[in-house]
Amino acid sequence: MAEFNIDDTVDITDVVCPTTFVKAKVALEELEEGEVLSIKMNDGEPVQNVPRSIKEEGHRILKLIDNEDGTYNLIVRKVGD
Repeated sequence: MAEFNIDDTVDITDVVCPTTFVKAKVALEELEEGEVLSIKMNDGEPVQNVPRSIKEEGHRILKLIDNEDGTYNLIVRKVGD
């Protein structure tokens, strides 16, 4: 039972900080206000830095899901432009 519908997904497991946030930010910019993005990222620096940076940009973190394989999915709702 999901509390949200995912509008788009971006996989940033193949890049390292700070490119992780840049790639996530570009994906968010392509969405309309209110749409939801799922960002797949590696454990470690991305999980520490990407959610904080996205929140600082004013977007809403809905959920951080541990995929139990060394990756996470960060679910974000785009706020404003």
